[in-house]
Amino acid sequence: MTTLTITETPTILSAECTADDLTVTLSDGRRVTAPVAWYPRLSHAKAEHREHCVLMGGGRGIHWPEVDEDISAENILFGQPSGESDDSFRQWEQWYHQTYPASGEHDEQ
Repeated sequence: MTTLTITETPTILSAECTADDLTVTLSDGRRVTAPVAWYPRLSHAKAEHREHCVLMGGGRGIHWPEVDEDISAENILFGQPSGESDDSFRQWEQWYHQTYPASGEHDEQ
């Protein structure tokens, strides 16, 4: 019997994030999709911020500048949702809404 051994995690070539799914295309040809609900910052972000991401570390991760979110290729591959605490998320949510108020709201900064 043979055993598969992964010697190197594939890198991300591209990423697409919708209201429902985060889909990455990997260097080994696979496309992997994870539910956006696993990543509260992304699921609570405005669509234009969720859609704007950049690859980092040579494709080892994804960064959303306006959302202040980073997700690694390994977390997506291993099916690991965000481990952010409720307190941390509430602080982020307050920061996000102050930084990017909803249409019609005025920033009080």
